Amino acid sequence: MKIIIDAMGGDNAPEEIVKGAVQAHRTLGYEIILVGREADVRRCLTAEGTESLPGIEIHNAGDVIDMNDDPTLAIRRKKDSSMVVALNLLKDGGGDAVVSAGSTGALLTGATLIVRRIKGVRRAALAPALPNLGAGALLIDCGANAECTPEQLLQFAYMGDLYARRMLKIERPRVALLNNGTEEHKGASLQQEAYQLLKQADLQFVGNVEASTVLFGDVDVIVTDGFSGNILLKSIEGTAKFLLKNIKTVLTTGLKNKIAALMVKNDIGALKKMMDPNEIGGTALLGISKPVIKAHGSSEASAIVNAVRQAAEFAESGFIQTITENIDHMRVDGAEE
Repeated sequence: MKIIIDAMGGDNAPEEIVKGAVQAHRTLGYEIILVGREADVRRCLTAEGTESLPGIEIHNAGDVIDMNDDPTLAIRRKKDSSMVVALNLLKDGGGDAVVSAGSTGALLTGATLIVRRIKGVRRAALAPALPNLGAGALLIDCGANAECTPEQLLQFAYMGDLYARRMLKIERPRVALLNNGTEEHKGASLQQEAYQLLKQADLQFVGNVEASTVLFGDVDVIVTDGFSGNILLKSIEGTAKFLLKNIKTVLTTGLKNKIAALMVKNDIGALKKMMDPNEIGGTALLGISKPVIKAHGSSEASAIVNAVRQAAEFAESGFIQTITENIDHMRVDGAEE
């Protein structure tokens, strides 16, 4: 298994990206291609105690796509950027998957234009796995598509159902539509029309789900447009940080609380780990013809290790082949491509 990593993408690039790549190679054993400015990548490898390591190669790319760059223009004009070079390597068979912590918009655009979507898939979608009171819940979409059609939400539901089966090991996922109420008539026209399509689909559709209950373990796949999904994801991340910060304040105030903190230290640590984005690693771009993993923009080395693990598992899962073989089943008759 060979994983291509955009070494220059993300807030902590290239230092944390290279550090994570080295750790991933040493602990997981996968071959790694680091794509980026060669001098910078070698400097980081030296800092990790190895300027040259069998199983890790450097592919030079002289440019970088900035977070403020227009995604489409950047992909078209910055041909020598680490992200574009990495995606071209994947397209040409130079590796089995790509991991990047760079611009989400640019990665989505690049994956769509360079690697291409699976034939018949209308839109690729970001689908992170959220921690919940069960085995986890898949949120699809969480930011790739701000505006969607009901037919696209139906396709997201099918892709999310299959991904939950393959990656979360859920035998028959419960699929729900994110809405502002549980009643069938709730929501705008998008949600109402999507509801009817989902109700008729060959899925275990359990109806609408409100944002306040998505983490309770009652649903396994949460279907929504990317605008609403991104707000939900960021709200969950912000709430988790707020609660953990306040729990820490409570447990470090006063002798009694400090003693209590020692007694629940391991449990608090487990809770913090469960809510840490670095532990998840990344988000697969579902609908792209080859594995592309979007790591969190603020990824540290541990997140890159987990993203590499996720990329390899995704590549080995057979998900893309299964979607390709069943794409006709995921279409709505008469819907525009």
